Amino acid sequence: MGRSEWLTEHGWEQLYNDGIRTVIDLRNPGERQRRPSDPEVSGVAMARFAVVHSPTEDPADPAYQELFHPYMNHPRLYADILRLFPHQVAAVFKELAAAQGAVVIHCSAGRDRTGLIATMLLALLGQAQRVAREDELAARGINEWHLVAPVKHPYERHLDQAELAEVVHGRGQAVQEFVGGMNVRAFLLAHGVSVAELDAVIARSR
Repeated sequence: MGRSEWLTEHGWEQLYNDGIRTVIDLRNPGERQRRPSDPEVSGVAMARFAVVHSPTEDPADPAYQELFHPYMNHPRLYADILRLFPHQVAAVFKELAAAQGAVVIHCSAGRDRTGLIATMLLALLGQAQRVAREDELAARGINEWHLVAPVKHPYERHLDQAELAEVVHGRGQAVQEFVGGMNVRAFLLAHGVSVAELDAVIARSR
């Protein structure tokens, strides 16, 4: 999911009816703000959800600024995020383990930071064969949003089908290489996630 501020009150009602009780927001503090074009949502509607802020990165880190221009925007960069911010990524899984009810995870576009966590989850569940398809769906989803977005993105634009096909192909190769080159369970255990927490994450994700 992309920015939670895009959801209408009806959208939040649908999430609640689907059993969602926890929202894990992967964005950094400076990204969490409403825009004039965002729909109004009552405090009563939001009070039914636990909103957890768990950024996967620190854009103020000099190493981040050196590597990512203008931000982490491709699966080929996932390994760099794990190298630079392993404990922040692991913290998301600890939050998943502790969460109440069903969980929705989101960032700004619902593609890259969310994609990193989703890819790791699929690998943890033994479903790595799904990662390229899921990444494609996320890339296509935000591309369609760029077509109708009331606030145009400063760096991205809507891509036509030929352009998008090339992007999807490159992303698919990169995400498969990423997931094929790491042991997600070992990584999480090495960075503070307990066996019991991993078991809880797996159980809630099945």
